[in-house]
Amino acid sequence: MREKEMAHPLQCTHACRRGFLKSVASATIAGLAAPPLLSTPARADALTHAQRDSMTPEQILEAMKRGNERFRRGERKPRNYLNEQKASAKGQYPAAVLLSCIDSRAPAEVIMDLGIGDIFNCRVAGNIENSDILGSMEFACKLMGAKVVLVMGHTSCGAIKGAIANVELGNLTGLLARIKPAVDATQYDGERTATNYPFVDMVARKNVELTIAQIRRDSAVLSELEGQHTIKIAGAMYNLSTGAVDFIA
Repeated sequence: MREKEMAHPLQCTHACRRGFLKSVASATIAGLAAPPLLSTPARADALTHAQRDSMTPEQILEAMKRGNERFRRGERKPRNYLNEQKASAKGQYPAAVLLSCIDSRAPAEVIMDLGIGDIFNCRVAGNIENSDILGSMEFACKLMGAKVVLVMGHTSCGAIKGAIANVELGNLTGLLARIKPAVDATQYDGERTATNYPFVDMVARKNVELTIAQIRRDSAVLSELEGQHTIKIAGAMYNLSTGAVDFIA
């Protein structure tokens, strides 16, 4: 059930968080300027209902891209996590839902300079989809108003290596079976082994593409929202070596 919307005063001080909202406010995508989120520069401690709803899916993705650029430069925006926690406790209005891998080196909020309350985050080895993940995404988008579904894989993924190597271990066996279609679908003329990292990374990218297709196929709710241009389903690959996120349209 959707959380009751609760208004709260914005704390517009120089110490307040600027990261995600400022990125959106300054973004210009394909000639489309970002909408004014507030009548004054956006300095809220957490994303508000009105601010989230004023953004398009494209602007939300652009904010993520700009956040990753800051991360790569070592110029992450200063933020007060305590203020974010207190503000978001009154109600949450995340702009996106991410499906990413559990790899400890790929925390989405960190590598895209996001704060508390900016996104929903589903994490599972190999960033695969299943009915529970889809249900979470449907909750995030249909009931809570998130406008972007982003599937993010990463380089040197252990789950991808396991699927390539036909690893079998308890419940992990069934999880890796969901990745194997990406192994079979990856066109590669070189050595198709888990120790060949270019092949591993190509499979990881193919896995993102297939997962996006499966989300559209298996969730009538999300497919309908995308058809209405209410949400955008997209993909990304995070490079562990460079820190760069490569967004897949």
